[in-house]
Amino acid sequence: MLAGAVTIVDTKTNRKFLVNGGLMAIQIGATIPDVELKIMGKERPESVQTGELFQGKRVVLFALPGAFTPTCSKAHLPGYIELSDQIRGKGVDLIICLSVNDAWVMAAWGDVHGAGERVMMLADGNAKFTRAMGLDSDFSGAGFGVRSQRYSIVVNDGVISHLNVEEPRKFEVSDAKSMLAML
Repeated sequence: MLAGAVTIVDTKTNRKFLVNGGLMAIQIGATIPDVELKIMGKERPESVQTGELFQGKRVVLFALPGAFTPTCSKAHLPGYIELSDQIRGKGVDLIICLSVNDAWVMAAWGDVHGAGERVMMLADGNAKFTRAMGLDSDFSGAGFGVRSQRYSIVVNDGVISHLNVEEPRKFEVSDAKSMLAML
């Protein structure tokens, strides 16, 4: 567990929420934070507002600690790319991969894995979205700074309907197969 973080358990649902830095992680039924993030355009990064991105759509978003890192590159992103057609077949309009990296890194990582149109590579370079979600982690001890916890969500017209947050150093509930089974 992170220094200063506390796990709270919802006794009705048995769901665990990690409280980090005094902010409780976002919960099911909450509206997605509306912040400016970046995607790679044809020549340079372009801004996108999350409020507009999620409006009127059913979206699956998975977030991870960093591009080009072992679990993220070997399993998390490739799993969503591989199962993207099946996930979309369940009524999902958009699949997003989010990380606290810049748009250049996210685009290069997506290119290496062939994300193409299957998975949008969304950059949260300043961790605005990640912090607003209450799902940030301090990886300064490893030299990475603030990063996202590993999680997946389903968002229907801007409202979170499913939330799967991994325990630290785990990869069991936010993977593409779990998401597909849940949908």
